[in-house]
Amino acid sequence: MELFRIVLEKWSNDLYASGRAARWNSNGFKVIYTSASRSLACLENVVHNNGISLKDTFRTMVIHVPDDLYIENLNVPALPLDWHKPDLTSYSLCQPFGDAWVNSGSSAILKIPSALVKSEFNFLINVNHPGFKSVKLLETEPFFFDPRIKV
Repeated sequence: MELFRIVLEKWSNDLYASGRAARWNSNGFKVIYTSASRSLACLENVVHNNGISLKDTFRTMVIHVPDDLYIENLNVPALPLDWHKPDLTSYSLCQPFGDAWVNSGSSAILKIPSALVKSEFNFLINVNHPGFKSVKLLETEPFFFDPRIKV
């Protein structure tokens, strides 16, 4: 399987997790956020990169996940009703799920629902899981945001 991540060029040469808090992880939980498609990665990037100019130099990271690597699925019906809301308070509803997954060590990859597009999915990669060693950065591609995108 291929996963996609769009980042500023300076962050595109390494599968790196900062450990900064986001929707599915608290501070200190090192996971890499990826998407099932380039288009979803683009949309996620646009809504989460406040203050970064879309004219900066971006790259698409193409990430290979071996077919035999177990991918855990988040139990979507178990999520609280407002988990997908755009305000930061909804992050506190989701972070316990991602943190518990990291702590369990049950898999290197977790399939999670997109909060932006119903029925589409993102994937978390746990960089501290032994299976992470088999996840590879295949290539990086130039990525240009269409100037018609408004932020």
